[in-house]
Amino acid sequence: MAEAKSKVDMEKLVSLCRRRGYIFPSSEIYGGLSSCWDYGPLGVELKNNIKNAWWRAVVQRRDDMVGLDASILMHPQTWEASGHVEGFSDPLVECKSCHKRWRSDELEGDECPDCGGELTEPKLFNLMFKTFIGPVEDEASVVYLRPETAQGMFVNFENVLNTTRKRLPFGIAQIGKAFRNEVTTGNFIFRCREFEQMEIEFFVKPGTDKQWFDYWLEERLNWYLSLGIRKEHLKLRPHTKEELAHYARECSDINYLYPMGWAELEGIANRGDFDLVQHAKFSGKTLSYYDDETKEHIIPYIIEPSAGVDRTALSILCDAYDEDVADGEPRVLLHLHPSVAPIKVAVLPLSRKETLTPLAKEIYDELRKHWMTSYDEAQSIGRRYRRQDEIGTPFCVTIDFESLEDKQVTIRERDSLRQIRVPIEGLKATLQAKLDGEDLFVLPDGGKIWKEG
Repeated sequence: MAEAKSKVDMEKLVSLCRRRGYIFPSSEIYGGLSSCWDYGPLGVELKNNIKNAWWRAVVQRRDDMVGLDASILMHPQTWEASGHVEGFSDPLVECKSCHKRWRSDELEGDECPDCGGELTEPKLFNLMFKTFIGPVEDEASVVYLRPETAQGMFVNFENVLNTTRKRLPFGIAQIGKAFRNEVTTGNFIFRCREFEQMEIEFFVKPGTDKQWFDYWLEERLNWYLSLGIRKEHLKLRPHTKEELAHYARECSDINYLYPMGWAELEGIANRGDFDLVQHAKFSGKTLSYYDDETKEHIIPYIIEPSAGVDRTALSILCDAYDEDVADGEPRVLLHLHPSVAPIKVAVLPLSRKETLTPLAKEIYDELRKHWMTSYDEAQSIGRRYRRQDEIGTPFCVTIDFESLEDKQVTIRERDSLRQIRVPIEGLKATLQAKLDGEDLFVLPDGGKIWKEG
């Protein structure tokens, strides 16, 4: 059976992201900085919507989860206990001809992929960014930019336990920046040196860890489906014993079919009691849990679902990208799920004539109290529709000259091109129902079908 391939051209997606204000190369006026990206006006809305959807799903709607926002800079012993100082390294080789560097474990041969030159012997390269705290740069002032958010949750286990009085099983969730000095980067925002994580550390009784590992595997897969990502573009990949991290009892990746092939979107790991044991050993603190049933102190096991905001954004953009023909003309569009679309509704007056503007502005001012809303009156209505399709806006509200008389507007659906005519009075409620998934042709009182699509 042939390996599945993505139908998305990465170059086209990158072009759209730059053209429409999703993602720009960082420091572009100075030539950019390798593997660093700036999220533009639409990109930051997409990221915020992803993070909000994740937070609602894993914190707000659950009784067994609390949030945390730990410091990026942590005591350096944190990283000794976690094993990052000693073992967070990649094997690095350098081409003796062009001097480009590569991860040796990602090369198929023993020649430089670029020029065919001879490579040096591999040497280990630590991925943590080192810096100094205070005015003196010496070994006593060394700190690291965190390479993951997880350790902040482990070292706060006792604080969270004492202040929330949670009972097992319970979890701590965190969204935050992490930094890794990757040897090789690329594939747009898939692998960056600065990235944002969405991580859960879920503490369970030993013996129940397998059950909870399987639970979170299904829970996290279903979350991506709820964002509109197609099921056939997702698959689970269990880790073999040989590739398990030193701390892991079990691990599986949720992989997505990117333009460069199947690659990790999220990892779910059973970390056992490794982290709490290590931090207790290095800090001298007792990081245990008193079990009321057995009347003894236990070290909880930890299930860790670890996702990346940037990779989730890339997956959503790849899955949404499409090209088709509408009204006899080619169009590019993003089939973004309403929950993550940066702009939910666009308000489009049919023309710039002064008679239409006051009503259009009044509707715009009302709708933007509820959602991120765009107002666009430049160029023809067809061009404006295409612009909104390309940025992924689910619905366009058109105000025409009839609106001044009948107090109704047209709602156009991005994907189907269908249109309905509805009263302005109930417009907010109608749009809310459509954004929540109601079929466009389920009409409110006084509404009528305007265009079949």
